[in-house]
Amino acid sequence: MDYFFYRILIFIHVVSVIVSIGPFFILLPLVKKLNEAREAELDTYLNTFRYAVSLSKHSGHVLVGSGILLVIFGPWTWGTPWIIMTLIILFCSLFFLARAFSPTLRKFQEKDQIREKLTAKLNRTIWIYILLLMAMLWFMVVKPDVW
Repeated sequence: MDYFFYRILIFIHVVSVIVSIGPFFILLPLVKKLNEAREAELDTYLNTFRYAVSLSKHSGHVLVGSGILLVIFGPWTWGTPWIIMTLIILFCSLFFLARAFSPTLRKFQEKDQIREKLTAKLNRTIWIYILLLMAMLWFMVVKPDVW
């Protein structure tokens, strides 16, 4: 593959990482607002939260696709330790993301829910997901020889 096009793939990969991780830092102050929001504001905040999670998911598709192309056309193989570790964390984060946000966001609409508990859970979930994403980012940037 041409060097220029490989660099474009790297650029697309890096931008998709930024779009995948960035919204979660924006969600941290939003969680505090969810805790204090009046009923009229609640749907707006919840929709913003859902949109940010959706944006992260879709940019994750670009991230995975560009990552696959980078391995296929690049100097590394699927057996490279940092690629294996990144893939393991990726699959864990996919399962985590699928179960982490939507069920909790739906509970905000139910009666008799304690909002403080839900926002605490969302806050914890955001930080766990950020840590998973940062671990993947570390493996991709540092490329350590794990074994």
